[in-house]
Amino acid sequence: MAAVDAVESRGRRRRATPTKGDRRERAILDAAEQQLGSDGYDRMTVATVAQAAGITRGALYFYFGSKNEVLAALVERTVTALRAEIDAADDGAPPAQAVRQGLEQTARMWREHGTVMRAAVELSPTVPAIDAVWRSAVEALADTMCRVAERAGAPAGSGPRDAAAVTGALVWMTERVFYQASASAGPDALDGATDTLSHVWSRTLGLDR
Repeated sequence: MAAVDAVESRGRRRRATPTKGDRRERAILDAAEQQLGSDGYDRMTVATVAQAAGITRGALYFYFGSKNEVLAALVERTVTALRAEIDAADDGAPPAQAVRQGLEQTARMWREHGTVMRAAVELSPTVPAIDAVWRSAVEALADTMCRVAERAGAPAGSGPRDAAAVTGALVWMTERVFYQASASAGPDALDGATDTLSHVWSRTLGLDR
């Protein structure tokens, strides 16, 4: 967890006291996201990211120790925004509305930052820092949706049919469905996935009664 702690600590500093260095770090992450979309992970290097960010390779190493550290921070930035969207969708709304809004916001993040989120899914098995950030985000989303499920009447507890276990399974299923939809060439794939997932969530939690 040291890697994710370092990324989160860096994020807290960036949000609390924006500086020239913070702006440079954002430029690095913006450049990395652009290169993921245009060139892909394999062709992206520390040198190409530094060049795109308008800094030297040595300057980039002041902020990140490797390409994978850049990507871990980029994933952390993306999932922090996603978690904020899901929390806002929950914010006391009726369970059916919270679920639908949460799925729509998640689909929007996949649409706008799909290259980052697909990279997180694909690299998690082999890059521990990315896996730690991605897994912590998914688990945080599951905790939020667990509260929604409990408001809908799902039993609290640690059993396999209680709210925590059920929403945990649904969140991981949602991740996979949106991943496949984001990778699809179809322009409406994410909208269709949102509708399907909304149906599954509603039926599972009894929200369509």
